Amino acid sequence: MDYAHPEVLVGTDWVAQRASEPTVRVVEVDVDTKAYDEGHVPGAIAWAWNTQLCDTVRRDILSKEQFETLMSNSGVKPDATLVIYGDNNNWFAAWAFWQAKIYGHRDVRLMNGGRKKWLSEGRDLSTENPSYPPTSYRAAQADLSLRAFLPQVQEAYAHRGAALVDVRSPQEFTGEILAPPGLPETCQRGGHIPGARSIPWSKACNDDGTFKSADELRDLYGAEGVDGSRPVIAYCRIGERSSHSWFVLKYLLGFDKVTNYDGSWTEWGNLVGAPVERGAAARGARG
Repeated sequence: MDYAHPEVLVGTDWVAQRASEPTVRVVEVDVDTKAYDEGHVPGAIAWAWNTQLCDTVRRDILSKEQFETLMSNSGVKPDATLVIYGDNNNWFAAWAFWQAKIYGHRDVRLMNGGRKKWLSEGRDLSTENPSYPPTSYRAAQADLSLRAFLPQVQEAYAHRGAALVDVRSPQEFTGEILAPPGLPETCQRGGHIPGARSIPWSKACNDDGTFKSADELRDLYGAEGVDGSRPVIAYCRIGERSSHSWFVLKYLLGFDKVTNYDGSWTEWGNLVGAPVERGAAARGARG
């Protein structure tokens, strides 16, 4: 596929052959946290995105200490190959990948195609919930170069210093709806950050859940003027879908300066005095 960093992807064959190796830890992270119990990759453990991958009190990603606890309790060593997959084309799996990279885990990979491809191929499923001996994991200090905070987004809006990529659905981008059906985190106002380009995260995937080729991805983003020539800030509603696009831009296309705005629309759409644009801006709602 000619990706910039092909090592961050593994296929279902690779996982089937190596999931049981002691140096490999496979983790399933789903939008539907009940899906794991219905059957999963044998040997895989589960992380619940809504309780284990966020600080529910501070409305933030995991702290360094919380990440260390998660990895220790999951039996993950710093030199382990961490393979993450999930439903919905690896939506929340990419969010877990992003956090693992923030805290310096060297070898993190996504299973290309995720749960969808594993099931479509009729591969073995397990309903056992395995446990592994705990470790004493120590994480690196947070690499904030991978994350955009509100002041950086405001600066990008004011001075056009970065390409703003809105990865939500076209209906969210235009302000027709505030959030996907059934998802609670919402905002007071619909629309998008003025000047942002609409490139829905799901456009990066094929029907089988795998990522499109590098050429197809370059065409997808290039059509909206996002070509890596300047920094990119990806955002969505709460930062999880945009971590998927962050992964595509940084690792598959190799763009140097890509950040994920974790506050995303639940922050901007509730912010006093923040400008909002509604409808399809010029070229903004393509894709």
